[in-house]
Amino acid sequence: MAGMDAMTVVALGLGTAGLLMLTLSGVLSRRTSDTNARLAVIERQLRLVMDHLGVAEPEPETTDIVAHLANGRKIEAIKTYRERTGAGLKEAKDAVEEIARHRGL
Repeated sequence: MAGMDAMTVVALGLGTAGLLMLTLSGVLSRRTSDTNARLAVIERQLRLVMDHLGVAEPEPETTDIVAHLANGRKIEAIKTYRERTGAGLKEAKDAVEEIARHRGL
């Protein structure tokens, strides 16, 4: 490193740090992807076991969801449903719309 000016040393250090960050990002991304895939398998297996045993998942409490719908706050109703159940956006939207239909809202 003798003979290198400070800017060169800084540039090399930043380049090395950048490569390290990209490498770690890729590793973490793969781990997240692998974890999500394993979780999906476990969820599917659990659903099969529950179906085989005839165990129904309890419906979430809907009092405040219905209140949101009655006050014209469909997005809040969907958000509340998602927080309670962990459902995805489409699943929650469909469920909230079914609750609204069932309640005449």
